[in-house]
Amino acid sequence: MYLYLREENQFEVVPKPLLKRFGTPVLVMELELHPQRQLAREDVESVVNNLQTQGFHLQMPPEIRPDLYLGD
Repeated sequence: MYLYLREENQFEVVPKPLLKRFGTPVLVMELELHPQRQLAREDVESVVNNLQTQGFHLQMPPEIRPDLYLGD
């Protein structure tokens, strides 16, 4: 799970139940986001929109499909 913030350490914009479930945040990197930047698993326009409107964006891990790992 990744939590993008519009401003560093601006956790007051994140709903308290989400922060509680998220756990202790650790700064991983700072990014400059713009329409030409590609993100591995997120649409940059959605991330930017959420940052502008909510102040944060939550990136969930990809869906895990056990059948892919079991060979079914």
